Amino acid sequence: MTTRRSFLTASLSALGATALPAIEPIKRAGKSRMQLGVAAYSFRERFQWMRGKEQKAKEGQKPWSILDFIDWCADNNVPGAEVTSYFFPPDVDEKYLLEVKRHAYLRGVQLAGTAVGNNFALPKGEKLDQEIADVKRWIDYSAIMSAPHIRVFAGPQPKGLSEEEAVANCQAAYQECLDYAAKKGVFLGLENHGGIVAEPENLIKMVKAANSPWAGINFDSGNFHTEDPYADLAKIAPYSVNVQLKMEISRKGAAKGEHEPSDVDRVLKILREANYQGWFTLEYEVKNTDPLVEVPKILEMLRPKLA
Repeated sequence: MTTRRSFLTASLSALGATALPAIEPIKRAGKSRMQLGVAAYSFRERFQWMRGKEQKAKEGQKPWSILDFIDWCADNNVPGAEVTSYFFPPDVDEKYLLEVKRHAYLRGVQLAGTAVGNNFALPKGEKLDQEIADVKRWIDYSAIMSAPHIRVFAGPQPKGLSEEEAVANCQAAYQECLDYAAKKGVFLGLENHGGIVAEPENLIKMVKAANSPWAGINFDSGNFHTEDPYADLAKIAPYSVNVQLKMEISRKGAAKGEHEPSDVDRVLKILREANYQGWFTLEYEVKNTDPLVEVPKILEMLRPKLA
């Protein structure tokens, strides 16, 4: 009987055989160097908008806009801001995007990138076409803001669709968006985010099968829930074009909601051994804590480690 892993390997090998030159591990001259960033998602409850819906502010709190988040980064000496798409107003237009770009420049903050909550594993048809269109729209938006990277997602295996079909749909959608992103100079980092990329082999094979110099992996240190998450992170590090640090990990077999602290030094060692160079962005998700209190503490811990 074919095992799940050998089945995936065979299906992805078939994909790669029909295409185009495979992407190899990224080769970078010089030594590993990383710049500190913070993802807007760290403050997700503070924003006025969340995925097009207005959030109710807590008593005594002023709802944030993306501009307020950029101000927070500047005031806390954070070089890079990931301006996650979820927190933009639903009527975002070119004028607003240019104001974000202008505001970040005047505050001395670089826009490290953004993220979209897409699903590329859907069955072929109208819904998948809409997902592709939404990603292309944010590629345009990123180009306007001069944000060089977008985190994109593979998605879960839909009911009624084999895993082989979901992988093939994801590969094709990712390639279509990469072809568009190449014209705009925007990287699309496919994130290790559960679903059909819950394990590293599937993710690596899809990125390797992509035919674009703008493809790569968005390395999320907390998203592998396998027996050895660090060993799996080491497998994807050579293909990484962006990094997100989570402060917790959850191994396979852990009880629901059970986490252990992230070994930040080990994560950095993995990235340095892969000669990663680029953004090292904190995405703070620890529940029942105040990110306005905890995030600055973490940044102070990280600065000497990244120096």
